[in-house]
Amino acid sequence: MALDVVYSSATLEVARQRRFMKRSTLFHGVFAIAISVSLFGPVLAGQGTKMDPNAKTITIEGLVRDLACPAQNPAGTASNFDLKCIRDCVRHGSPIIILTKDGFIYFPISADMPDSGQREKMMPFLGKYVQATGAGFERKGTRAIAITQIKELKNVRLDPTNAD
Repeated sequence: MALDVVYSSATLEVARQRRFMKRSTLFHGVFAIAISVSLFGPVLAGQGTKMDPNAKTITIEGLVRDLACPAQNPAGTASNFDLKCIRDCVRHGSPIIILTKDGFIYFPISADMPDSGQREKMMPFLGKYVQATGAGFERKGTRAIAITQIKELKNVRLDPTNAD
């Protein structure tokens, strides 16, 4: 009987050592991963997409508005629109765009990668005719501009009570 007790104590000791070794190995593994991420993370993060250094600087003029109305209703133009509809659509999450008088839609983007939202920067210009300058991009009919300068053009006649 006494031998069984000794045997059981020895078995328990071996089991404790195995658990300790597993914990120790797990700790070392997690520690090694944490060190690797801290060392290589910044290097890998810098390898993301970068803005084309040869992007052309463009200047566009148009109405800052929501995307939904001009996409669904061709009667809404850069000078003939429903300001309440624009505000309601943007308030409900519609993307903000610049609609030129010749009907082209430009999405405002940042020059940063990863991209940062432009909504807050565009809100003061909502329902206003603007001139925007920045790097221009086009891909299969979709246009975007990384705005570096924007100003309201107050001399453009707008009719904000119709169309949409």
